[in-house]
Amino acid sequence: MRFLYSLLGLCAGILAADRPNILWITAEDMSPVLGCYGDKFAITPNIDKLAKESVRYTKAFASAPVCSPSRSCLITGCYPTSLSTQQMRSGFAIPKTMRGFPALLRVRGYYTTNNVKTDYNTGNYADIIKASWNESSATAHWRKRTEKAQPFFSVFNLMTSHQSRSMVWPYARFKEEVQSTLSPSAIHDPNKVPLPPYYPDTPLIRRELARFYDCVTAMDQQVGAILQQLKEDGLAENTIVFFYSDHGSGMPRHKRALLDSGMHVPLIIRFPQKWQHLAPGKPGSTTDRLVSFVDYAPTVLNLIGQPIPEAMQGEPFLGPNTPKPRRYVYGHRDRVDEVRDLSRSVRDERYLYIRNYMPHLGYNQPTAWPDSGEIRHDFYRLSDPEKMTTAQWHFAGPTRPVEELYDCQADPQNLNNLTSSDAHQKILKRLRNAHRKHITQTVDLGFLPESEAWEMFSDKTGWELGQSGQVKMNAIHKAAALVGMADEAALTKNLRSKNANIRYWGAIGLAHLKTLETKTQAQLHKALTDSSPAVRIEAANTLAHHGDLEAAIQALIKDLQHENLIIVTHAARTIELLGPKAMIAKAPMTVALKRAETIRPPDTPATVVLPGDKDLAMFVAFSCRAFLNQLAK
Repeated sequence: MRFLYSLLGLCAGILAADRPNILWITAEDMSPVLGCYGDKFAITPNIDKLAKESVRYTKAFASAPVCSPSRSCLITGCYPTSLSTQQMRSGFAIPKTMRGFPALLRVRGYYTTNNVKTDYNTGNYADIIKASWNESSATAHWRKRTEKAQPFFSVFNLMTSHQSRSMVWPYARFKEEVQSTLSPSAIHDPNKVPLPPYYPDTPLIRRELARFYDCVTAMDQQVGAILQQLKEDGLAENTIVFFYSDHGSGMPRHKRALLDSGMHVPLIIRFPQKWQHLAPGKPGSTTDRLVSFVDYAPTVLNLIGQPIPEAMQGEPFLGPNTPKPRRYVYGHRDRVDEVRDLSRSVRDERYLYIRNYMPHLGYNQPTAWPDSGEIRHDFYRLSDPEKMTTAQWHFAGPTRPVEELYDCQADPQNLNNLTSSDAHQKILKRLRNAHRKHITQTVDLGFLPESEAWEMFSDKTGWELGQSGQVKMNAIHKAAALVGMADEAALTKNLRSKNANIRYWGAIGLAHLKTLETKTQAQLHKALTDSSPAVRIEAANTLAHHGDLEAAIQALIKDLQHENLIIVTHAARTIELLGPKAMIAKAPMTVALKRAETIRPPDTPATVVLPGDKDLAMFVAFSCRAFLNQLAK
């Protein structure tokens, strides 16, 4: 294979004139807070200049509000929910035939480089890296190709706007490593920062939001440097340049949320004169075509004339014979680190619909790594409906609406939930149906609890089983759809199902109810010895939240000692959220913490991705430490 790549590289000069180079510049954790997108507080001269030479997309959206699932989508052109790579730091494998779309460019003679992130969120990520890239490293660059006429596809992932820099690092480190790169005139004044209505107005929140803008400005300088290198090498006139971010900003209520603040991203594409015929508009123009991350891989392939694999679920939005614009883009939110969740979204040109399948959990769940920064603690400190506005409480409160609907044209910050508006019932029904159709057609595997999925996908990948029809998801989707919608009797019936996945959703649905009948509690007690760990844990959680603590916590302690760390993660997180009510779990949680730290030493940076149990051990440790810290207060 290496010989083949070398031979194609030598021949590439003959054909290079007929194929563009393609450069992706990806900013981490950044909403469209750019001057070219109308943000008057932003200082982004290099990206603004690029936009004047490019087509600017106003309705581009990530597939998930966190990086690893989004990157899985970008590299495969498939929905992570269909691949079973939707959970953050997923270890599930994808088919060996899915080697990453850059592998197809290499076969066409392209030199491919990735600088530097490779968090593809799958158990066979190493195979993807090997097949996709000539070089993937902190120094990977188009300049390293031996044949200068060889066309290239180069990716640069810029971490400067990442959540680590914008809110997690100690402020002193941010000043030393990021702010110090800026001139005094480029540093943002906290007193002048535009504060969104869902943020309390405190000095710390103002400082951290100004800090985020500083990170964006520092990232803008890096964009300028890369574009200057392209110009110096005489390649700007034969290179199509993409600039985008991997999801919304890392600030609270942005990253990890399916709201537009977490999903809407900038997308700017520059077409040099030679390739203007491929552009959807003239330099400096805008387009409101809906674009999703699942479309990026087929778009690049289409631009160079490479056939698009049938398995890809995205649609090209550039190049010859592009289909008509899509009507909807879809989003998913699942487990992120130790934080369990499941939500889905549908966005059309104007409206956003969100279905929260775990509405008993709030948007602002405690989460260890982001909580190591300061800003989220101001939200916790002020987390009181008497101290917060409605917009602030929507994010900071302990629960979420079952459904959300926003008019993003009239309400771009998603403040006014229209699900109860008589005038919007037809729109609500249309988007709700679009959501149900999508999860059915794409075989959304996210509704399987992880412990059950590992059992099911032990011999074949989730994609192979799901697409072949061997995993019957319809009944599971219907069971999940009852959460927040059905009465106690229907949910209890599901708790008695022969299917463990349906029993799981029955238990979660009961957790959302304010009261339970005695016979329902008896059924939940019976479920504490269920054959499925996921059912046992969710039954225990529901009982505990309804005041039936002793038996519930004992059941959780038992699964806290399970050999499978996926099950331990689930149990530990459940105990963490119970807080001091689960005091009797102190000693077992201490033991679980020691076990986790033995597998993954506590001095290992959280941003380092490690295979197998090592990442899961980190999540166990997150929950155990958080719980023990609560008891120590």
